[in-house]
Amino acid sequence: MTLGVGGNTPEQALAGLQNMTAGVEPIGLAEYQARIAQAQALMRAQGIAALYLNAGSNLRYFSGVQWYASERLVGAVLPAEGALEYLAPAFEEGTVRDFQVVPGAINTWEEHEDPYRLLLGVFARLGATSGSRVGLCPTLPFTMFERLRRQGIGFDFIDAALVTAACRQRKSPAELALMQRAKNMTLEVHKAAASMLREGISTTEVTQFIQQAHRQVGAAGSTFCIVLFGPASAFPHGVKHAQTLKQGDMVLIDTGCQLHGYQSDITRSYVFGTPSARQREFWDMEKAAQQAAFDAARLGAPCQAVDAAARRSLEANGLGPDYRLPGLPHRTGHGIGLDVHEGPYLVRGDETPLAEGMCFSNEPMICVPGEFGIRLEDHFYMTAEGPRWFTEPSHSVDDPFGLER
Repeated sequence: MTLGVGGNTPEQALAGLQNMTAGVEPIGLAEYQARIAQAQALMRAQGIAALYLNAGSNLRYFSGVQWYASERLVGAVLPAEGALEYLAPAFEEGTVRDFQVVPGAINTWEEHEDPYRLLLGVFARLGATSGSRVGLCPTLPFTMFERLRRQGIGFDFIDAALVTAACRQRKSPAELALMQRAKNMTLEVHKAAASMLREGISTTEVTQFIQQAHRQVGAAGSTFCIVLFGPASAFPHGVKHAQTLKQGDMVLIDTGCQLHGYQSDITRSYVFGTPSARQREFWDMEKAAQQAAFDAARLGAPCQAVDAAARRSLEANGLGPDYRLPGLPHRTGHGIGLDVHEGPYLVRGDETPLAEGMCFSNEPMICVPGEFGIRLEDHFYMTAEGPRWFTEPSHSVDDPFGLER
């Protein structure tokens, strides 16, 4: 039997977890102000007069305001010089003010009024004159962009990712600390979930347990959860039907939580029962590919080099090539921060140089159609000395959580 898999009841597994959020602080005002200063310096260097930050992670990153995007325009305008200002429906003014970490004027519109005209007026008042370059949030829906474009004749609208992505892709020590704790929390949830598996349990039951377990360690719950057994584990993001666990099944669990907005995302794959020779062989190939990717992460190297290293490892073992199966059907990894998936990416074609503070998943999954899939996903961040793991990778197919060391 795989060590650490099975043997506990759900109640026993939950009882072994405790709140892990003590001593963790959210991002403070001084860091938000430093982010704004960095963005404004980039804007001035690139001749950008103003940015519009739409509701979502970009708004939160620069202002602290937590707001989900909807059909109503809610966001902030950052000028190249001067203070951040907000835009919101009049009936939401109090709520937006309550969420503010960075204080600023709130420009409001009534339900019958045109918020796009108001936004264009704010641009002009904050220094974006006719012909100015104005950055629009990359997550702004096309319909909203079109309304601005039709009315904003004279503005040169560009993708604000030139600034937002440049700021967000290199994490500060405070961001790294929040992600480290969130990942530690999810790893403990993984251990608990593995310990309560039993023959006949459904993927639905395991998903529900993981939600409870994330709450037990101090999160609001799981931000996402993929639980797959047997042949279904060969589908990277799952299948529509639930499965029940059988002896000899490969188990794949991919889940995460957030802590003050910062994300975890960890996958573990192991066998319920005793691994077959074939499962053992492929599991070892997966671990080798993950290590090859980590070893290739060097400061200044392009992101695509990490993906290439993982594929070389797999191809040396007769898998692939490229995206062919059995093999790796997707990129090796993604950036992570306030969003579970954010740039840059560990994929062919992404030539972004690896730099200190960048954070990535490392998950070169092996899919064997009709049999099983194996994904070992841990995250690393770049330091002055090279890559460093947030969480220690899975130890072995017989002892995935390193319980005997």
